[in-house]
Amino acid sequence: MQVHKSVMLERCITLLTPAIERNTNPIVVDATLGLGGHSKAILEKFPEVRIVGLDRDQNAIQIAKENLQDFSERITIIHAVYNEIPAVLDTLGFKKVDGILFDLGVSSLQLDQTDRGFSYSHAAPLDMRMDQSEPLSAAVIINTYSKGELIRVLRNYGEEKFASKIADNIIKARNNGTLNNTKDLAELVKTSIPAATRRTGGNPAKRTFQALRIEVNNELKVLEAAIPAGLDRLAVDGRMVVMSFQSLEDRIVKRFFADASESKSPRGLPVEMAEFAAKFKLVFRGSESASEIEIENNSRAQSVKLRAIERIAA
Repeated sequence: MQVHKSVMLERCITLLTPAIERNTNPIVVDATLGLGGHSKAILEKFPEVRIVGLDRDQNAIQIAKENLQDFSERITIIHAVYNEIPAVLDTLGFKKVDGILFDLGVSSLQLDQTDRGFSYSHAAPLDMRMDQSEPLSAAVIINTYSKGELIRVLRNYGEEKFASKIADNIIKARNNGTLNNTKDLAELVKTSIPAATRRTGGNPAKRTFQALRIEVNNELKVLEAAIPAGLDRLAVDGRMVVMSFQSLEDRIVKRFFADASESKSPRGLPVEMAEFAAKFKLVFRGSESASEIEIENNSRAQSVKLRAIERIAA
């Protein structure tokens, strides 16, 4: 069995507990199953719960099946992306669910498997596909995108100030055959950024790798579809818990949660009309972070932002 540390595990279970305990046969969607850490903890604590586990990574699914084999009668594991939650639930005959959990971003497994190309610490193929059956890889982007397209990706998905210079150097390197793996790319980014800027903010390649990964996996557009689709399938008193690991994801979650929890009543009305009342409420204001102790024990928890929302009306 492969062991990994699930981020904010106890807090996620605490937040989902009221939604699970309200139903005699609760259903929870683990929208980002990974290696199954969160699902296993939920299955162990709640003997009546049924979990639908989704993941786009076939490698993760195989390991999760092994890790969760003792609970095979209570978990259905499906190869799917989380914006496909409605289609998956329809196939299984579930109209509403009691809980949905998202653990966004790249997984520990993907970072640890150096040949996947997610890490800038090793020389690996320029891949970065979470689902390796998909055709678009980082290599395709680097070798075929125009300068303008590269700048768009780096600026929009990496918030990279030096996107133009990096794009110029990518095109030069691909033309002379010196950009062949992740180590080449990390070094190229480093030389594209002024030395003074490189001294702060961690590895200078981080933003470029994030941008390419988001483009390869269409992560933000998928998330923008998944959050409202998931909210629509929550039962009354059901909860959605989302962990984000970078600001672009968190902004999307924050925006959808804020909109869902706000009244739609026209301004100026003396009373709120029921049909315009908010159908959701925030479980707590803002976002929560991991404790210092957890961060010491699990470095991946350092950047997590957790948000939770509850349906209060049909």
